[in-house]
Amino acid sequence: MKNNIPNFASLFRQAPKAVARVKGSDEYPEIGGNVWFYQFNYGVLVVADIMGLPTSNFFCKNPIYAFHIHEGDSCMGNEEDPFADAKMHYNPENCSHPYHAGDLPPLFSANGFAFLAVLVNRFTIDEVIGRTVIIHSSVDDFVTQPSGNAGTKIACGKIVAFS
Repeated sequence: MKNNIPNFASLFRQAPKAVARVKGSDEYPEIGGNVWFYQFNYGVLVVADIMGLPTSNFFCKNPIYAFHIHEGDSCMGNEEDPFADAKMHYNPENCSHPYHAGDLPPLFSANGFAFLAVLVNRFTIDEVIGRTVIIHSSVDDFVTQPSGNAGTKIACGKIVAFS
């Protein structure tokens, strides 16, 4: 690092510390991908590589999906909510939405594919290993409490240590 500015090109020279293998619900079985977590002194780099997201035939309605870390430790659920055990957004400091530690930028679908890389300092990887990542059916409005009116949970992955 020169002048305390991170060298982002060097970020991918190290192995991730954790990963979540994302899978869609029974209604969205084509969704899949990985969310990688890299720990650095100045924060966590979260890299999502997702495919099979629902698409739209309307240019001005290309789907955008809310994307969060949830406090639950399982991607199990019930008929009403296939990922109910993922629980609510990870929010150890009881902040208002969108300031939860688990609030992340949305995924922008490009013909069913999405890629996101974001650096956050709201959590360490050790704090989120064992928790879940969720993709929701709608875009997060970043206003509505408690979870941004993000819609149903359509895909989930449990965060585990990478080996």
